[in-house]
Order: sequence, then structure tokens, then C-alpha cells
Amino acid sequence: MPALEAVLAEKDVRAAHTVVVAGDVVSGPQPREVFDRLKAMGDRVVWVRGNADREAVAMARGTFTGVVPDPVSPWAAGELTAAQVEWLDNLPTTVTFGDVLVCHATPRDDEEVVLVDSPISRWVDVLGGVPDSIRTVVCGHTHMPFVRQVDRRTVVNAGSVGMPYGAPGPSWALVTPEGVQLRRSALDPAKAASQIVQTSTYPGRQQWVDEFLLTNYSDTEALDAFRARAEG
Repeated sequence: MPALEAVLAEKDVRAAHTVVVAGDVVSGPQPREVFDRLKAMGDRVVWVRGNADREAVAMARGTFTGVVPDPVSPWAAGELTAAQVEWLDNLPTTVTFGDVLVCHATPRDDEEVVLVDSPISRWVDVLGGVPDSIRTVVCGHTHMPFVRQVDRRTVVNAGSVGMPYGAPGPSWALVTPEGVQLRRSALDPAKAASQIVQTSTYPGRQQWVDEFLLTNYSDTEALDAFRARAEG
């Protein structure tokens, strides 16, 4: 919640016509609070379902059969109401605004990994089914922001608001007809950590803030961890 509030308080976010959330909304120590904050913004927020949201639905319904990705995910899934689970289950995996497509990982798969330094041949394959009319593809999933060109398209990774890798601070992207800007919002990590520890009921909340707020994984560490999965 502290990271989300920091981004929503940004002048350009307050002025934006649409706020797009590219998935993985509830897998943290304040799942209901984050969900309700975004839901209260009404139609101004457009949601895309991420792999963690899909997994949360399965965990909440007792149908999850995969490897549990982290300790907070099953706890967070158990905190969701039936209405919240239903909402997440019915979210689209992509949304399009004119010539801009937003997805979670890639347009064809919600957990496929492609990195800023993935070969152009890999990117061409991943985007092969995207209509020629789409000139900008916005994604997330790996929590590391970047902008790169792929065969005359612009690919944007907006990073992550709540669990950024690389430089500290909530990361997001401003997309306008004039182009794309990668942004980071100011956040006092100690203050944010204290707020989460005091308000969350997640048993592992202190360890969570130690790992994702009071420190953060570098882009080098994250790239090394993801590289094997990015080879396709």
C-alpha cells in the first residue's frame, strides 16, 4: 500500500486519463487493501491479470497444483473475499488502447520471460502474433523497467510498484502520444516498512519488508535468476 499510494500521488498519475495495472495485484502483505484501493478508483483503472493473480485464484479455490512461488502468496490468497477472487478470475490477459497493447509478461503468455538483453530473434518470436497495428507493447512480470526497440515496435517494461528490482523505489511508466517515460516514485523505505509491519496480519511481514523494502534485488541478480527461463 505505501508504494501504491506513492505512485497514485504523482502529479502525472493523478492527471492521467487511464491507470493500467498490468497484473500481480494481490500477492503481498496487504492484498485486500491494495485491491480495494484500486477498485475504488472505478473505471479509471484498467486491470490486466498476471500469473500471480491467476495463481491466487487457484489457491483461494483450493485448485492450485503448481509449486508455491513464495510464502506470502498462499496467505494473501486466503485473505481475499469470494467477490475479489471472482473479479481476478474474470480479468483479461491483454488490453489495447489504439496502437498500445498492455500485457503482464508477453501478449501470448502470462509467465513467459523475455529480458532487455534477449536476442532480437527471441523477441520477434514472442511478438509474432501481435497485429501490425500495435506499435507499443507494455509489460511487467520481471519487475525490471526498460524500453527497447523490436523490429520498429517499442517494448516497455514498466517494472514493479511493490517489488521493484534494480534501483529502489516504485517503478512505473508514463505512456503518452509523445512517447514513453520510465518513472520511479519517492518512498521512505523505513516508514513504509513500519506501516506494513503495524497494519498487515501476514505472519512473515517483517521478513517480507526486510527483503523487498529495506533492501532490494539488483538488476544483475534478477537478470541472472531469470536468464535460464528467458531462453525459451
